[in-house]
Amino acid sequence: MHDVLYRALERELADGETSAKLHLGEVVGEYDRLDGVAYIDAAVLVDQQPIGKSHRSNPIAYIKAFDHVRDVFAQQPLAQQRGYGPGHFSFNVKGGRCEACEGEGVKQIEMVFLADVFVTCDVCGGARYKRDVLEVKFKGRNIREVLDLTVDEAIRFFIREDRLGQMLWQLQQVGLGYLRLGQPAPTLSGGEAQRLKIARELITAAKKQGHRLYLLDAPTTGLSGTEVRKLIGVLRRLVDLGHTVVLIEHNVETMIAADWIIDLGPGAGAAGGEVVAAGTPAEVAAAPGSHTATYLRAALAGRAAR
Repeated sequence: MHDVLYRALERELADGETSAKLHLGEVVGEYDRLDGVAYIDAAVLVDQQPIGKSHRSNPIAYIKAFDHVRDVFAQQPLAQQRGYGPGHFSFNVKGGRCEACEGEGVKQIEMVFLADVFVTCDVCGGARYKRDVLEVKFKGRNIREVLDLTVDEAIRFFIREDRLGQMLWQLQQVGLGYLRLGQPAPTLSGGEAQRLKIARELITAAKKQGHRLYLLDAPTTGLSGTEVRKLIGVLRRLVDLGHTVVLIEHNVETMIAADWIIDLGPGAGAAGGEVVAAGTPAEVAAAPGSHTATYLRAALAGRAAR
């Protein structure tokens, strides 16, 4: 999916100059023919790579919701009295951030033979902001205290901020309601980073023109049954918007929700084995020689019984 399908689509959809730059010195997996490119305007690989390496990168900044939070604080009477704009509540630019740690809240100590160590900033105590900026409060909380809220808590806290609430709701729908708004990006797992990317795509999908092909690698890893069902609903919404979703997945509940399955096997292989069966969930469940079919039949029978 990564080295053949995505790379091929990336090359086919880019113009000649861009394509040459994209694949300079890079080997694209071999394939005989690629059909259907005319129906796709863009291919998006939603992988598990980190959303950022800096401690200033966080969930709400990644989905562009931090702009709304900073606007709320800039509108408070004390902020207007002191001439604070939204930039004073950012830790990416000078103004209101702690300059000792440049808004990271921690300082990095380089170790010669070991991994670098991060220690809490001794000037701001990990607050990331200057003391006078922290005096500005919204509903009894300063910017640092708001960033310490979980997504679930923040949805209730910003109950009257419709646009912000909708963006946070998308995080909740992909099973990330427990994340803190300002949680540093380096502390997120690969699965959390991937679901953040899905949430951001959902937030912006309605504004984007054309049909997009989303490629995801095992997005249900680490999710409970309830969270898996939520995620399936999220992916269905992308499809309802006219997009296509391709998954590498082993979760049976996700499989039976798919329109089409390509079953690779019968065991693991350098290239994923061979195509054992392809079709709707019901068709693959009836395929001989497929180990997956056994689990699909049980799952389909259980769904019918429910």
